[in-house]
Amino acid sequence: MSLKSLDPRVTRLHLPDGEVPPMEEKPALDQFETYEAFHQKKESTPHAYAGPVHAPNEDVAFLFAKEQYSRRFPCVSLWVVRTENIQVTPYANDGENVYDILRVEAPATQSEQPEPYEIFHLKKRGKAHTHVGRVVATSYQEALQEAKNQFGDKAPIVNVWVVKSKDVLQSAEDDKDMWATTPDKKYREAIAYKVMDKITKYKEENKNTPA
Repeated sequence: MSLKSLDPRVTRLHLPDGEVPPMEEKPALDQFETYEAFHQKKESTPHAYAGPVHAPNEDVAFLFAKEQYSRRFPCVSLWVVRTENIQVTPYANDGENVYDILRVEAPATQSEQPEPYEIFHLKKRGKAHTHVGRVVATSYQEALQEAKNQFGDKAPIVNVWVVKSKDVLQSAEDDKDMWATTPDKKYREAIAYKVMDKITKYKEENKNTPA
């Protein structure tokens, strides 16, 4: 007999009634995983957070992110990261520096080999996290310490995201042709329709028309 619950997600797992599955077992997801997408508008600008996508794997997530976040706006590069691979700090208030309120300590032992980590800062709530640079460290904690040393003076910093570089699926340099299908993309931008120009023209043509 399966366990019945007020939560339909629990019922769909078909758990045996009265038994609890071992904690080490991870039930299969009944939906796609979440990935976070970052896009670069111009080669001279940093990658900025664009939004999430749901996909069965990172390759499909990249395709979904390309379709969702690079069709309407200029884009020369795209990064995709599985959400669970992003380490997030607590949030500070607007105008504060989150590094000042964090107790960041390097690990006592360094058992892991150093590897690169990507650092993203949020300057103000409601804005997008932006890539500020890369550090080399043996853990997320050490990476956060290195980020504080290298980028911590760029206040205000409301929040920090830390992710291993190897967990970032990046568009390659020779993939730039994928963005060249519609270079200007103006057919999707509202400004291209020149709505205000049309309204102004209509008013001029009809200003002497009796109401």
